[in-house]
Amino acid sequence: MYALYYIAGIAAAVSFLTDREKTIKALKIGWKKFNKILGTYLKLLIILSFILLISDQFIINYLGGQAPFIGLIMGLIIGSITMMPGFIAYPLAGILVSRGVDYMVVAAFITTLMLVGIATYPVEKEYFGIKATIWRNIAGFIISAFIALATGILYGEVFV
Repeated sequence: MYALYYIAGIAAAVSFLTDREKTIKALKIGWKKFNKILGTYLKLLIILSFILLISDQFIINYLGGQAPFIGLIMGLIIGSITMMPGFIAYPLAGILVSRGVDYMVVAAFITTLMLVGIATYPVEKEYFGIKATIWRNIAGFIISAFIALATGILYGEVFV
C-alpha cells in the first residue's frame, strides 16, 4: 500500500517539475473532489462506529436472532426507508454478518436499500411520474423479498 503512496508522490513531483501551473490546478481540482466525498466517508465512519458500539446481542435480536422472518421484515422495512450509497452499505452488511445476523436479513436490507427508494420518492416522481415510481418501488420490494428468501434457503436459514 505504501508503494502506491510513493508512486503517487513521485508522479506529482515529476508533474510539478514539468508544469507547475497544470499541477497546481490539478491538485486544486482533486482537493475539491475530495472535499465533496469527505462527508460521505465521515458518514461511513460514524455509522460503522455506532454499529460497533451497539452490543452484539442487541443487533442479533433486533434483526432476527430468534425469529428470522421478523428479522426479514425488519431488514426489508429499514432498507426501504434508509438511503446510503453502496460503498457504505456493503461494509455495514459485512459487519452485520460478522455480528451473527442471518444472511437472509442482510440480503433483505441491502437489496431494498438499492432497489427501493422511499427517501428518493419526491425526486423520482418528478422524473418518472407518481404511478411509475410507486410501481417501481413495489416491484423492488417484492424482488428484494424473493432474493432474501432465496438467500435464506441457499444458506440453510429457512427450510421449505
